[in-house]
Amino acid sequence: MTAGRFQGKTVLVTGAGRGFGAVLANAFAREGADVIVHYHSSSAGAEETVTAVKALGRRATMVRGDISSLADVRQITERSFEFGPVDVLVNNVGDMALEQKSWRELDEKAVDHMLAVDIKGTMFMIHEVGSRMMDGKGGAIVNIGSQVVVAGSPRAPQYAAAKYGVIGLTKSYARALAPNVRVNTLGAAFMETEALKNRHDWKNGRREEVLRQTPLGRIATPEDMVGPTLFLAHEDSRHMTGQFMLCNGGLAMVGA
Repeated sequence: MTAGRFQGKTVLVTGAGRGFGAVLANAFAREGADVIVHYHSSSAGAEETVTAVKALGRRATMVRGDISSLADVRQITERSFEFGPVDVLVNNVGDMALEQKSWRELDEKAVDHMLAVDIKGTMFMIHEVGSRMMDGKGGAIVNIGSQVVVAGSPRAPQYAAAKYGVIGLTKSYARALAPNVRVNTLGAAFMETEALKNRHDWKNGRREEVLRQTPLGRIATPEDMVGPTLFLAHEDSRHMTGQFMLCNGGLAMVGA
C-alpha cells in the first residue's frame, strides 16, 4: 500500500464508534495511521471501526470512557499511550441536544450534560493527552467545533455557548502547549449524519432554510469535513495554532 500522509503516526479519535468519528478513523487509516478508537456507549460500532481500520492494513485498538470524567480521561490517555505515542488527537465527541426542539425547553440536566461533555470533556482530553505530547515528541490536536458560534442557536443556546467554550480552550492550550503541540478547531458545517436527519427541526423546515442560505448549494456530508480535519492534523498546517477554521459551504462568513 502506498504510504499516506500519516504513515507511522498514531491517531486518537474520540467518539469513533459511529458518525463522523468513524469516518475520520477510516480516513486517517487510509492515510497510513494506526488508530485508537475511543467510544463510550457504541461498543458494537467501535468494533466495526477497528475491523475496518485493520482491513486497511493498519493497527487499531479500542478505548472506552466518559470524557466528562477526569478519571476516565486519564485511563483513556494511559491506555492510548501504551498502544503508541499519540501524534494526533481529534476531539470529535460533542453533545448536540438532539432532542431539544426550542430554546423554550430549558432543562437544567440537559444543559449540565452538554457543558460537561463539550467543555469539560474537551478540556480534559486536551489537558491529559496534550501534556503527554508536550513531554514527548509533540503533536497536533484538532477540536471539532461548529459554525454555530458565528450564527448562534435559537434552538439550543447552550450548544453555541459550549462550542464557544471550545474556542477558548483552543486558544489557551495553543499557548500553554506551544511550541511542540499545536491546537486548532474546525468550524464544521451541518453534517448530514443520521443524528441530524432525525432531529425535529431538521425534518420540519430547517434543512431547506440552511440550504437556501448556503452559497455552495448543498448540505455537507461527513466526508466533506475529512479534508479540513486532516489538514489541521498534518504538517501542512504547521504554522497554524490557536485557530478556528470555518468549513461550512459559505453559510456563515466572518471578517478577519
